Amino acid sequence: MLRWTITFIIIALIAGVLGFSDIAGASAGIAKIFFFVFLVLFVLSLIRGVFKK
Repeated sequence: MLRWTITFIIIALIAGVLGFSDIAGASAGIAKIFFFVFLVLFVLSLIRGVFKK
């Protein structure tokens, strides 16, 4: 999941440099969503690991 986030951030940066503002905005939005999903799954994994013996 983190790999997808990094991929979309790179796409957003390249599109922003080349002047494709619509694609850059969409890619940044997707990257933000993937990042928060990754963060939630990571925290849930940590909590599960703490309570598992």
